[in-house]
Amino acid sequence: MKNKIVLFLCLISLFSFSQEKDSTEITYKKRVLESIEVDFLASYYKQDGIHSAVSGGKGMEDLTDITPTIVVAVPLNDDDVLTVDVGISAYSSASSGNINPFDSNTPSPWQASSGASAQDALTTLVLNYSHSSDDRNTIWNGHISGSIEYDYSSIGFGGGLTKLFNDKNTEVNLSANVYLDTWSPIYPKELQDFVSNGNNLNGGIFNNFTITGNTIYNPEKFSFHEKKNRNSYAVSLSFSQILTRKLQFSLFLDVLQQQGLLSTPYQRIYFSDIADSFINEFQLADDIERLPDTRFKLPIGTRLNYYINERLVIRTYYRYYTDNWDIKSHTASIELPVKLSDRFTVFPMYRYYTQNQSKYFAPYEAHLSTEKYYTSDYDLSTFDANQYGFGVNYTDIFTSAKIWKFGIKNIDLRYNYYKRSDGLDANIISFGIKFVQ
Repeated sequence: MKNKIVLFLCLISLFSFSQEKDSTEITYKKRVLESIEVDFLASYYKQDGIHSAVSGGKGMEDLTDITPTIVVAVPLNDDDVLTVDVGISAYSSASSGNINPFDSNTPSPWQASSGASAQDALTTLVLNYSHSSDDRNTIWNGHISGSIEYDYSSIGFGGGLTKLFNDKNTEVNLSANVYLDTWSPIYPKELQDFVSNGNNLNGGIFNNFTITGNTIYNPEKFSFHEKKNRNSYAVSLSFSQILTRKLQFSLFLDVLQQQGLLSTPYQRIYFSDIADSFINEFQLADDIERLPDTRFKLPIGTRLNYYINERLVIRTYYRYYTDNWDIKSHTASIELPVKLSDRFTVFPMYRYYTQNQSKYFAPYEAHLSTEKYYTSDYDLSTFDANQYGFGVNYTDIFTSAKIWKFGIKNIDLRYNYYKRSDGLDANIISFGIKFVQ
């Protein structure tokens, strides 16, 4: 009897140990995010050109934009992460200042205006929640976003699902996003004053300036927009596969549909069949940009990364884009990260872009007043672009350098020079630093 009791107790102990072991194997898992991470990102963008859309396809395109952003990722538990992204994009622009160039005694498309529209700030907030399954092979996320500037506001929401297969060598991602935007339209000053004063030249700027050229200025095609919303819907699908120990391949496809006010209310149009009217050197608009209220976009692309050795990796990218405004474009880029040490990596990069023009585009004073849709925005024209860049990255997985309670994990600094065949060029500096609690 005693032996039976001992055997019974041993079986219970063995069973209990087995249950405890199984329980531990089920419940133990590495946290998706070990601790709070904070990213501080900033960029400086400076451009100039000769085809301002605000001035109907001619004029200076000088613009400066500074964008500081803070991204905070907080682990809520082993599986869930909340990310908060807050950013401000503050810009000053000579071209947008010329929405009202008449605050100067000598208005000109080649002269920067000091009006209120010459600078603005876009403020954005994005909240993202993600959850990972116990085996870390399924990840889903949802987000909401909001942004606002002087004449535009946006609310967005969406989500995605990621599945990993084949020992995490294969990854498939599906996501969907919706953005509901609203314009608070501002119009070229001369058009605004003409309509606001009963479609005549008695009032506003016309009391302060003398019209030359065609002195009977009558922009009869102009009217205020009735629709003020712009809605965007996007579905994205991506597939990534590790082909060998050295080669990784990915493919992505986006389907985008936009509806609503897709033209920019303050971009001028000049018709070739209407006589020109001027105040000083500034030509008065015949109308504003008019574009269809729907647009379908379809980009498809691929990435191919090849690991040569522990010092050098080749990263390549290609994208083809088409839409129902007849724009087709090709983008190709290459980046060559060179690992100088355990902590420092440098990476030269190059990007080429080419597109054909939209069927609604024509240069300055090339549209006819009989057309239904028209734009002189050179972003919708035919052009090629080259971008040359260089970056430096510092990574310390042990976060030995610290600021207060946070260790510095990563520092990234990049410079890019961008030049388009239509005369626009830009300098871009971006900086990022990641802190880990």
